[in-house]
Amino acid sequence: MAQTSESESRKLLGALRDAMAEDSAGQARLNKIVQLTAGSMRSQVCSIYLFRDSETLELCATEGLNAKAVHQTRMRIGEGLVGRVARFSSIINTADAPSAKGFRFMPETGEEIYSSFLGVPIQRLGDSLGVLVVQSKEAREFSADEIYALEVVAMVLAEMTELGAFVGDGDALSARHQKPATFQGLSCQEGVAEGVVYLHEPRVVVTNPIADDPEVESNRLEDALDRLRVSVDQMLADARNGDAEQLEVLEAYRLFAHSKGWRRRMEEDIQRGLSAEAAVEKEQSTARTRIGQSKDAYLRERLHDLDDLSNRLLRILTGQGSDTGAEIPNNPILVARNIGPGELLDYGRNLRGIVLEEGSVGSHAAIVARALAIPLIVHTKGIITEALNGDAVMLDGDQGTVHLRPDEGVQRAVQDKIAMMRQAADRYVELRDKSAQAKCGTVVELLMNAGLMADLPSLPSSGAEGVGLFRTELQFLSQNHMPKRAELVAQYTRVMEAAEGRKVVFRTLDIGSDKVLPYMVPQDEPNPAMGWRAIRVGLDKPGILRMQLQALLRATSGRELSVMFPFVAQYDEFQGAKAELERAKTRETKLGHTLPTNINVGAMLETPSLAFAPNQFFEEVDFLSIGGNDLKQFFFAADRENERVRKRYDTLNTSFLNFLEQIVGRARRSNTQLSFCGEDAGRPLEAACFAALGIHTLSMRPASIGPVKHLIRRIDLNELKLVIDKARDEGHQSVRSSVVEWVRLNS
Repeated sequence: MAQTSESESRKLLGALRDAMAEDSAGQARLNKIVQLTAGSMRSQVCSIYLFRDSETLELCATEGLNAKAVHQTRMRIGEGLVGRVARFSSIINTADAPSAKGFRFMPETGEEIYSSFLGVPIQRLGDSLGVLVVQSKEAREFSADEIYALEVVAMVLAEMTELGAFVGDGDALSARHQKPATFQGLSCQEGVAEGVVYLHEPRVVVTNPIADDPEVESNRLEDALDRLRVSVDQMLADARNGDAEQLEVLEAYRLFAHSKGWRRRMEEDIQRGLSAEAAVEKEQSTARTRIGQSKDAYLRERLHDLDDLSNRLLRILTGQGSDTGAEIPNNPILVARNIGPGELLDYGRNLRGIVLEEGSVGSHAAIVARALAIPLIVHTKGIITEALNGDAVMLDGDQGTVHLRPDEGVQRAVQDKIAMMRQAADRYVELRDKSAQAKCGTVVELLMNAGLMADLPSLPSSGAEGVGLFRTELQFLSQNHMPKRAELVAQYTRVMEAAEGRKVVFRTLDIGSDKVLPYMVPQDEPNPAMGWRAIRVGLDKPGILRMQLQALLRATSGRELSVMFPFVAQYDEFQGAKAELERAKTRETKLGHTLPTNINVGAMLETPSLAFAPNQFFEEVDFLSIGGNDLKQFFFAADRENERVRKRYDTLNTSFLNFLEQIVGRARRSNTQLSFCGEDAGRPLEAACFAALGIHTLSMRPASIGPVKHLIRRIDLNELKLVIDKARDEGHQSVRSSVVEWVRLNS
């Protein structure tokens, strides 16, 4: 049985490096690599398959198979043994390839005489580039030593591919990061943007994967590990006075940094001939493949820790710090794997758009992006490995599409859409100081949603009459510790002053579900959207709720206070929350503080159950705000973060409108103020229908005020109500088509 020693591995890598150094074409380099690898592995065949597109592999070089098959033999991902290696990013090692699961005979290659097969994925940090294969006539399984050696070669191939060493004719040998690419994700914030890529964490590029002196590289690795450990220990020391859970996470982080197994594996890679940075990246790629396929959520979370540590170590070794010197361009589109609210707030409104490879519709980043009115698209798989700083990029937040390095046709289409949006915005400016009065005389109050001080300057220019929802949780989410009461008082005071006498409705802390505070013990809940969140947290942890209510009372002293409790599911929860407000008022009075001149106490109707609460609830509550985003997902039993179902049900569904009309009726009978808050309130057609049903206060993002006002002023709501009623009477599942046609003819 052939064995590949560490010294032989270094010889092979040295020969590969010399081949790379030659002034030859990409195809010639690939041919040399398969020749050298076959000789070193003492196998009759060595072949390299590279992706020509996301679904197709192409034979790009071979030693031992029919040379005429090069660039002619192609297979779909998952097809044959090579395709299975690519699909599952896993090694296949078999002594009897024709009998192995998934084998596909390809007569043009002449491989029928070879029995044994070893295939390893060519991948770089989760990005699959191709497959490296060795075959031999002898029916045997390749040894662990040989597998390891081939993995090392595959890693070098991946790095050299990234650096453009194999550029040639044909799609499979085309230069990376140059072709137009389109990514389909999920829209979290609508809007269209054009700009250039600005990577939140630029990739470290390993330019020297092969090294001559293992001792030198081992010393470099040890020095870098020492610096890494010092920095991690400092992070831990700085957090000693913080939350226990935060300390626990950092302790786990520290264990990674001091892991002997991690260090040993990297040392072994170095002994095989890799440089210190290549060894770090190889272990990072291996861990990504192994852990990334795990169903254990805890392990997948730990992968992020390992990724972060590996990147820190790479930056130390290469000198490519997190600050690469790349200045933020004038028109930046931020591209990141994920990002916290605090980091996003640091960028502020300078960003034209945001693209996340991960993230979610209800993530912290999404909340901040909506507050800043910046287009945001999430779940854009693969963009991190494809995008480079400075690449042209266009976002269509309406469709959830990202165009990277777009061609002229795409550019023109997106630019036309941007121009049309600007023209529309100019038309809406004329309506800024006019009321949303329909032709029938009904006046609809249009309010804006906010959550940051940065939102408030847009209040006068938006045409909104006030703030219908101020999300108080953003202040809690954007820092690593619980805000002090004095900090909250200062924040809420600034909000009231910035509103300049306009109405502001403060929603108490809405955390839990997707909005987990960094210093809060995470709850491992199978269905967090229906779990321990919002007012449930406030009632179970009354200290937090009391502190917030006290801060609101002090900030609004001598002014009117409107406070709203989120996610109330039944009457007693509202009673409990209101009792806490009464206790806070009593305490403030005893302390000699001036109370607000008037206090309006409301609730968010986000669960169907509250619509059927006792009459006493409707009589006691001062106002109700229908939280459309959550209410829809519970009404239709459709998770709003699940793309398969979130757009399955229409807001203008007859059943949902019937339900809303029942709420309107109960609110009218009890003389309770009623509003609608959520994404649908900012969609002109939906907003007009809500107003026609009798919901005459709508709260939305600032950018939606103009379009909604524009439509309402052009229509008769009484006539629209007749259209809705007629569609319902005729048994239509949705009234949308009827309403669209009527608006087209009557506006």
